[in-house]
Amino acid sequence: MKKLAPNFTLNNQNGQPVSLHDFLGKNVVLYFYPKDMTPGCTTQACNFRDDSAQYGEYDAVILGVSADDEARHTKFIEKHALPFTLLADTTHEVCEQYGVWVLKKMFGKEYYGIERSTFLIDKEGNIVEEWRKVKVKNHSDEVLTALRELNA
Repeated sequence: MKKLAPNFTLNNQNGQPVSLHDFLGKNVVLYFYPKDMTPGCTTQACNFRDDSAQYGEYDAVILGVSADDEARHTKFIEKHALPFTLLADTTHEVCEQYGVWVLKKMFGKEYYGIERSTFLIDKEGNIVEEWRKVKVKNHSDEVLTALRELNA
């Protein structure tokens, strides 16, 4: 089930605008995560970092998106030596486009936040695989497996 990935433009950690369509001709791993510097998000980002050479072998770029601002993304990248771009969706507009800005519950309180999700987008800009409510453990392996199949 291929569907065209919604295009968007968000600022990266350096305040420069980045558009999804800038990456046509490459595979894109677009992952949405709740918050920089939190345990699950740090583990997820570091797993992608550790596997980044393998993503490169499949002509894939990794783009992380959260509601954090550029300055916080810069700190996160520097602290964990992340070799990929983080995008600031401070208005949640792109999160809403992708259906990952959802009502969550924690300690009996309800609030809106990002549901950890990953989208694999092919070189033509189509979503070819999506993972919702991602469990961090082994997630990068799952994405790499799907990428291998896409490039087989």
